[in-house]
Amino acid sequence: MDIADQRVRDIMIPRSQMITLKRNQTLDECLDVIIESAHSRFPVISEDKDHIEGILMAKDLLPFMRSNSEAFSMEQVLRPAVVVPESKRVDRMLKEFRSQRYHMAIVIDEFGGVSGLVTIEDILELIVGEIEDEYDEEEDIDFRQLSRHTWTVRALASIEDFNEAYGTHFSDEEVDTIGGLVMQAFGHLPARGESIDIDGYQFKVAMADSRRIIQVHVKLPDDAPQPKLED
Repeated sequence: MDIADQRVRDIMIPRSQMITLKRNQTLDECLDVIIESAHSRFPVISEDKDHIEGILMAKDLLPFMRSNSEAFSMEQVLRPAVVVPESKRVDRMLKEFRSQRYHMAIVIDEFGGVSGLVTIEDILELIVGEIEDEYDEEEDIDFRQLSRHTWTVRALASIEDFNEAYGTHFSDEEVDTIGGLVMQAFGHLPARGESIDIDGYQFKVAMADSRRIIQVHVKLPDDAPQPKLED
């Protein structure tokens, strides 16, 4: 799959999954959202998600945490939001991210409504995911480490093997695979970019088509046991 054939609409985080902050929130309220989501950038809205005021970077709140929080004002930390159409090609989006040195863009539909957001990480995950998926199919590898706490898992990996490797206790009474477990938790076939927490483990759909989940990224809790994988 060539990323030049992909459009932003194919990889964006859908509107329903966007985690946002409100313009009138206090510093403590913002910090609660940031800590719970573990994200670093947030669209800031006024009335609803169609009214994006700008982007807040979590690191911009650090100075206020060392002084009186009452001095915090959202206007002081808001950065301009970049807006792109759903139809923008992914390769051009990546080039723009790199050349303009920003990492998040708001995606709009043909009528000007907000349909989601896209980050440079989404594009890089797509590229890495494709490479790993091809390699995994060739080598029949179900689990591959992306970072200290994040792993790529093939959707066809069995729940039994996952439990054995990661020390978890997910039930395989109704479904047999990790893809089935994730779909069962959602209650529908999720799109790429959708994520859900299951017993403290975050499952994010990394690759999917119109019929099935292909690959997920699993973020382990900080206190999770060290995975036991065969060499």
